[in-house]
Amino acid sequence: MDSPSLTADFFAELRAARRTEDNIPTELRPQDMASAYAIQEALVARLLARHGGQAIGYKIACTNPSAQKLLNMHAPVYGRLLSAFVYPSPARLRASDFTIRCIEAEFAFEIARDVPAADIPYTTETIAVYVGRALPAIEIVDHRLADWSRFDALSLIADNAIHGAWIPGAAGDAWQTLDLATHTVRLLVNHTVIRTGRGDAVLGHPLHALAWLANELPKQGRALQAGEFVTTGVCTDIYLAQTGDVIQADFGALGGVELVFD
Repeated sequence: MDSPSLTADFFAELRAARRTEDNIPTELRPQDMASAYAIQEALVARLLARHGGQAIGYKIACTNPSAQKLLNMHAPVYGRLLSAFVYPSPARLRASDFTIRCIEAEFAFEIARDVPAADIPYTTETIAVYVGRALPAIEIVDHRLADWSRFDALSLIADNAIHGAWIPGAAGDAWQTLDLATHTVRLLVNHTVIRTGRGDAVLGHPLHALAWLANELPKQGRALQAGEFVTTGVCTDIYLAQTGDVIQADFGALGGVELVFD
């Protein structure tokens, strides 16, 4: 087997066993962005073979300065959203299915038509015409290394950007009348507000994060396609959920998301 396959096996086994390791073995560490995304692709193939379903879009990681600091990052990376790990709101999940339960309230978008590679980079304004609907969402980040300090850009990419699960709310067209940069998001735990944030925590605007992805994917031989979903990164500080928590993300006029950890 080549190195991407071996490293993908390493992460796939940790996910299946719900266990952690102190670090990636030296001989399995990705050496550059190309090898890291090759590992991610191999890992996604293993997850699809094990759990079924299909890839339905992308998650963008490290679009928030606090997330970048936590994960030793200076720029975003992306992972794949997989249908086997999508649980529409309201969702009830088993806490024991996750190594950790890092809650991220995020703006997400449904792509209305294919986004071609472009000579001129997409911007917040030019990417908007490719968006059909917006939706509130919670991403559960779940990692397999001992602690956050073990991650860098390459290891984060390799483990599918440490994506655990995605809980979308109802999609709608209301986003077109909203200023998403100043739009407030509240995270409630057991019916008490514990975190607040705004859309501009996500690279200045959630659509700016989407534009980043549209510009980045062609470098890896990919492009956004109609019908895919993109979740753009946490817009509040993270919360590490506990068994029994009732979690709600309130996006105001955009709607809300709820999940419970049994």
